[in-house]
Amino acid sequence: MSKRLLGNGLVFGLLSMASVGAFADAAGGNGCGWGNMLFEGQRGMAPHFLATTTNGTSGNATFGMTSGTNGCDTSGALGYNGRSMLAMNGMLDSIAEDMAMGQGEALDAYATLLGVEAQDRAHFAKVTHDNFGSIFSKADATSEQVLAATLEVMSRDAQLARYVKQPA
Repeated sequence: MSKRLLGNGLVFGLLSMASVGAFADAAGGNGCGWGNMLFEGQRGMAPHFLATTTNGTSGNATFGMTSGTNGCDTSGALGYNGRSMLAMNGMLDSIAEDMAMGQGEALDAYATLLGVEAQDRAHFAKVTHDNFGSIFSKADATSEQVLAATLEVMSRDAQLARYVKQPA
């Protein structure tokens, strides 16, 4: 029971961090939302934090992304200028262990982060297990390399290919 609770907490935490990261990217990265309009041209932690907070608390960046207003444009690719979330959270080793076994909470969390729906996660676990050697092609593979290899493997699988986002 506690293992399941821990797994659910891990997934929730990672999704929460991804959500905060998306708001931060919207606030500081692409000029989207009222927060960016109010703090346009300013640099530093405080203006970025205030822009993110403004966008997050009023929901205007979310509205802007869905309506195409408030300076929001969702056609571009999202970027992240820091360390990979997988590496930051020390998940890469856990994902490797679970993938080698073909099951586990870290592998399930990874599938969730990649948008794999619940009904396809067992298949994801099998496919990634079967392709472990190409996904973790070297012992010191970076999280970016693992992600790219995972997406490549998924793109070749009929059931998982729909989860691989193609550039516009």
